[in-house]
This record gives sequence, structure tokens and C-alpha cells, in this order.
Amino acid sequence: MGDAERIHALRALLSRLSDEYHVQDAPSVPDADYDALMRELEALEARHPELDDPASPSRRVGGRPSAQFSPVRHDPPLLSLQNAMDADELREFDRRVRREAGDAAVSYVVEPKIDGLTIVLRYEDGILRQGATRGDGSVGEDVTENLRQISALPQRLKGAPHGVFEARGEVFMPRPAFDALNAARTAAGEPEFANPRNAAAGSLRQVDARVTGTRGLEVFCYEVRRGAQPRTQSDALGLLAQVGLPVNPLQTRCASIAEVIAETERFAVQRAQLPYATDGLVVKLEDLRLAQQLGATQKAPRSAIAFKFPAEEAATELLDIEVQVGRTGTLTPTAILRPVRLAGTTVQRASLHNEEIIAQRDIRIGDTVRVRKAGEIIPEVIGVIADERHFLRQTYAFPRTCPVCGGEAVRREGEAARRCINPACPAQLREWLIHIGGRAALDIDGLGPRTVDLLLSRGLVLQPEDLFRLREEELAQLPRFGGKSAAKLAAGLRDARSRPASRILFALGVPHVGERAADLLVEHFGSLTAIAQASEQELSDVPGIGPVIAASVRRFFAGGVGERLLVSLAELGFDLDRIRADAPAEGPLAGEVVVFTGTLSVPRQEAQARARSLGARVDSDITRRTTIVVAGESAGSKLARADSLGLRVLTEAEFGALSDGTRERN
Repeated sequence: MGDAERIHALRALLSRLSDEYHVQDAPSVPDADYDALMRELEALEARHPELDDPASPSRRVGGRPSAQFSPVRHDPPLLSLQNAMDADELREFDRRVRREAGDAAVSYVVEPKIDGLTIVLRYEDGILRQGATRGDGSVGEDVTENLRQISALPQRLKGAPHGVFEARGEVFMPRPAFDALNAARTAAGEPEFANPRNAAAGSLRQVDARVTGTRGLEVFCYEVRRGAQPRTQSDALGLLAQVGLPVNPLQTRCASIAEVIAETERFAVQRAQLPYATDGLVVKLEDLRLAQQLGATQKAPRSAIAFKFPAEEAATELLDIEVQVGRTGTLTPTAILRPVRLAGTTVQRASLHNEEIIAQRDIRIGDTVRVRKAGEIIPEVIGVIADERHFLRQTYAFPRTCPVCGGEAVRREGEAARRCINPACPAQLREWLIHIGGRAALDIDGLGPRTVDLLLSRGLVLQPEDLFRLREEELAQLPRFGGKSAAKLAAGLRDARSRPASRILFALGVPHVGERAADLLVEHFGSLTAIAQASEQELSDVPGIGPVIAASVRRFFAGGVGERLLVSLAELGFDLDRIRADAPAEGPLAGEVVVFTGTLSVPRQEAQARARSLGARVDSDITRRTTIVVAGESAGSKLARADSLGLRVLTEAEFGALSDGTRERN
């Protein structure tokens, strides 16, 4: 392939990868691989100026903004940063800066490069009015309501500076929040996020802003864009902290590039202990006036550079591929490795994701494989060192039957995973029972993995509903299960019958139905019975429920298992029409369906709980069932829709007046 053909191929490939990263929040290659491809393209384009193309990915800052949010134009545009991969490239950056600076003194500020999503915050007279993503650098997405859900981000600045104040920052997901989110998604039968950056981007760009508020996102701000003109980067960081915006305390002033290089070596050790993911350091000119004089290329400022740490990889032997079966029947392959040191720990197991990944990367047992810690956390096999493969090594054949029960394992159209479809599969039953007893489901005290294993080994539970047929005296006869343990579990099983319908639905283990989807479905249809009888189209029409979840719910209840479960649970005393544990049967707002919009004086959850305590049903979106819209400050599209539908709109104060039990009607 000649240079021209390679340039064309790289432009097409990088455009696709950029879209995956910036728009879909689902990159298919690691950052290091993307950076290497970009550097190859830039080198080829430098050799062939006659092949210049203004639309080349090397000219672009980010990806196109998503169509699901309102566009926000950035003025001036948000630039990206050039990368330095080693100390020599840092020294070359310093030589360029000093050459342009002439006799001016040159020093730097070094800050951690957070692996998150860039945002711009706009405050007017100290009040947060708008927050937007970077998008393509010129046009981003309006995610104001989502940003309001991040507790660390102030709605009002200290000192309430007059006029417009704009700051640039990074939204990120700390490692503990990332681990908790992936654990919840695994429990719900949903795919895990590959790394904290993807998780942060996906969480910030939720259509339902309430979901953003549950994801534990944090923010660090690092640039003043409008409203003040600090002389130095240190002054800018100080000003941001002074007005109440969160600033990373890990910032180092370096008098020379030698000190910068020493800082990269020190930070390379420190970053593994940080509670958030970093992929490098940002080196910025301390003197902001000098930085402004140096200007920028089409894509990046000349006064700053990102030093990127290489993703730590290791080569080791793939000893075996172990396929595990989850509660929804998903067959998940795990690589069993010859132990290898990686990012400070010994790794013996690594993710292979799914059947398609194994085939695409042609991974075979006995291969020497490259292993990387995705997002510095999750070990994954990223490729094979083919030169070391023996010519007789066979292609890996993913099982077409369940490795536990021998039942058929199918891969449905549009899904990457293969699933065991045997409803009596013991591996699925075990994981299902553990899920049922979990806190987010029926919260059954005393039902942990060891107890589940004991019940299964004794043949006392053959299907989920058998749990609720167990008698206390029967439990007391189990080995290592005395009277106290039996009474505790029996009480937990009795209490489970009074859980609200949304938690019962989540406990059923419908593939793709997590806690949020269960809440949305129950609030919309009012009962599990109605959900089970709804068509796929009716399910898909529920705001926040897409076609994948709708198809999964319909398949679950139409296939016999779900219908049988509902009948059995009703016979065992479960109330399938119980909306939530704290909702009274009657109240001054009984029969009303309330939607809150805009900024309220109290947390949104508190206002919603109050409405429910008065007997109302609360929705997140305006539908034909909506009867009251409570509009707070800066109410937007929902208020306009309410007006167009002629719905009853109340101010927050008017809604508060309803707590005395009166019901004014138009």
C-alpha cells in the first residue's frame, strides 16, 4: 500500500474511531492504539502536503455532538492538546516554546490529565445557567440539567461575580463509583463499561438527568474562559477555587523542563494510588499572557502539551478459556493466564468479553497474548503475538451448548453475547437466587451465596418461587443452620412479599432490566400484571425504555417463565400491583400524575417523595397521563410541552400549598 492509500485508509479508520469515542462512548480500541494511528497519519501528511484535506481527523478536535441534546456553540472554540510520549518530546516542546518566547522567562504548571469528559460551565451573575460538552470543539451538547445533579458542582458561585463567568473542566467517575456501577450492571444483566472515561461520558449524557445524579460523578475545573483575566495558570486555579469550583489539589509549578520531566517520573508512581483514572499529565505555560502571544495551531495551543503514560501491558501464555454462566444465561469467557505482573499486581485471569471478540482477535488456547489493564483496573486480553503461535494450534470454538447444563446456547440478532436458554439451568438458578436476595431486589436477610448453595445441594429449591415455600422448621434441619438462622431467613422471606412492584420486577431478573428501567415500567403501567400483558410497542413507548429492553421484557413474559412466576408469586402472597412501599392508597393528590421540571429549592427526590406522600404518581416525562406539572426556575422544554398540551402548571409555592390537603382545580 502506497502512502496515498495509507493516508486515505487512516483517515477513514480514525474518523470511525473518533465517532465511537466521542459520540457513542464505546471505543473499540485503547487510547494508546488510537494515538499511534493518529501520529502515523500526521507523519504521512507532513511528508505529503499535496494530499492536504481540511476534513482530515488530524485537523479535528473531538467528535460531532450528539443529536439528542441541544447544540451549544463554543466561542472561542475548545482546542485539544498535542501529545508527548517521552522525555525527548517534552524537551522538543520546551525548545519550541523558548524559541517563540524570546527573552521572556519560561516556567510551567503540571496537572494530572484526568480521563473524563470535557465540559464548559457558564455562570451569569454567579448562577449556573448552562453546561455543555466539548463536542467537536466548535459545537457541544447542552447537558445543564445533568450537570446540576453533580453534588460537587456549585449552582451559585461564592461572591456571586457579576456578568458572565465561564470555566472549563473535566467530569470524571472515581474508581469506587466505577466499580459499584459495573457491579450493579453485572447484577442487572447489563454490559459493563470498559473504563471510567466511558462510564463518565455515558453517565453525563443520560436523557434522564436523574440517572446522572446516581452515578457518583465528580468535576475538576482548570481554565478560566471568560469573566476574569488571571496573569498565570496558578492564579487561574486559585481563582476557580476561590469562587467555589472544584480544583485538583495536585498541581506543581516547575521552573524548567527538567523539573517537568522529574515530575512525570514521580507521578508515574503516585497515580496508581489515586482514586480516579489518569492517562498522563498536562504541562502548561505558567505565564498566560505569554501563552496568548504564542497562539495556537488549528487544533492545539502552542503553550501546552499532554504527556501520555504508556498503557501498561504484559505478554503471557493463555492456559485455558473458562466459560461462566450468569443469571440471565449469558456465557462469559474468561482467560486463564500464566501468572504475570501487571500494574503492580499479579494477574491470572482476564476478560475476553464475548464470542465475537475472541473470533475477531483470533485468540487460541496456548497463544502468547497481550494483556492490559483496561482503564488501569480490569485486566483484558487485547491481542495475540502471532509470531509465537505453533502452526498446529486450533482455532477456539465457542461452546454452542451451556457448559453447566448442556442446554442450547443461542446468540440473538443484535447481541454480542450467547445465552443458555434452558430455564432449568442450575448455574442460572444459583445466580438468580443470589440476585433475588440482594438489597436492590427483595433484600432477603440471610440469603447469601453459601445459603443458596446449601438449599440447591439439598434439592429444596428447583425454581425461584420455591424459596417462598420454605418453612422455618424445614430450614432448621439444615446442617450448620440453627434455629436463629432459620428464623432469620424465614422472616426475610416473609418480608420480601411486601416489597414494591418495581423491586419485584427487578428481582425477576429480566435481561436488560435494571433498577431504573423497573421503576420506569412500574410507574408507567401501574402493576406487574399490566407490564406482563403490554405489547412490545407499548413497552417501547415508555420514556427511557428503548427497543432492546422492550423486546427483552416481552420475550420474558411471553415465553412462559415470566407468566408462571407471576402466577406463583401472587399465590404466595406477593402484591403485584403495589407501586411502592411508602405510597398511601389515598391522599389529597390521589389520581394525579405529577412531573417536576426546572430547578427547585429542594432536591428533586425530596419534592417527588412529597408528591407521592400526598397520593400522587410521579413521572419523569410528560405523557398523556400527566395531570400536573410543577415548574421550578429555568424550566425549559417540558414547560413548553405542558403549555402546548394545556396541562395544569403550578409553581413550587403553589404545589407546596397543596400539602394542607386542599385540591384546587382549574
